[in-house]
Amino acid sequence: MNKVLAAIGEALIDFIPDKSGCAFDDVTAFAPKVGGAPANVCAAFSRLGGKSRLLTQLGDDPFGHKIIHELNDVGVDTSCISLTDKANTALAFVSLGENGDRTFSFYRKPSADMLYEAENVKDSLFDDVFALHFCSVDIGNFPMKQAHKRAVEIMRSRGGIVSFDPNLRFNLWDSREALQSAVREFIPMSDIVKISEDELEFVTGAKDITAGAQSLFEQGAKLVLYTCGENGAYAFNRKATAHVPSYKVDAVDTTGAGDGFTGSFLWMLRDICCEREKLGELTTESLMECLGFANRFCALSVQRKGAIASYPTMDEMQKILSE
Repeated sequence: MNKVLAAIGEALIDFIPDKSGCAFDDVTAFAPKVGGAPANVCAAFSRLGGKSRLLTQLGDDPFGHKIIHELNDVGVDTSCISLTDKANTALAFVSLGENGDRTFSFYRKPSADMLYEAENVKDSLFDDVFALHFCSVDIGNFPMKQAHKRAVEIMRSRGGIVSFDPNLRFNLWDSREALQSAVREFIPMSDIVKISEDELEFVTGAKDITAGAQSLFEQGAKLVLYTCGENGAYAFNRKATAHVPSYKVDAVDTTGAGDGFTGSFLWMLRDICCEREKLGELTTESLMECLGFANRFCALSVQRKGAIASYPTMDEMQKILSE
């Protein structure tokens, strides 16, 4: 049975500030941490003991080599990552609020990931893959968009699962309309759609999740994940609904928390459902099991700085769960 999680899209360096609750002007130092949503999802999956593979392109520069080195260290297969001298590795400077919430300032005009081409996406890369995950950062009008379409095409032809987290970053787009159009173009290609509370109306046009999930189902989604911060998380298919509350912790840094949720949810899903057509048959009990694990994973993650660096291992998860 196929067990590998593949992701396509950006990998970058998040520069995490030395203090929170202040503006960029007041930050005196930044620490470089490997990030980028698809890379984070792969890392979360692999930290738990799963096998993951990232399809992307990095600059042939110190930051690109740092990303490959650290992804290798957490078990992510980096053999499909290309290096180029035509653009640099993407950078993102992060500002943290008092509650750990973050804002980003990106350096990618263009970055190496944006120039990754469809010809790099080979059928053989998906021979052992049960799910493909991607986000919206790299589906703009540049070569990486066509690479996404190629990867989705291969995955769907094999009956595997396609997972999409829009993960909206408005400041990377020329207009809100361009971002919305791109997101809505890819939703019908997706089996799992993960959205957060503040993305719901923009993505679906609906103001409540019941109507929003129905809209996504009508476009072809089989499973909808909905995260609500301190109000927990929901999962919906056409037959079942599940909700689990969030754990009350003092958040230090929420960078990569949503990606950690997705990666750990997919890790749990792997052993329950590895086929697209079975997503709609998942029971409330199964969905709650996956959600509960993912929420606990996030609760541990947000108490540490960074994204990948903050993700717990399975040993840490088992210790917490046993307590």
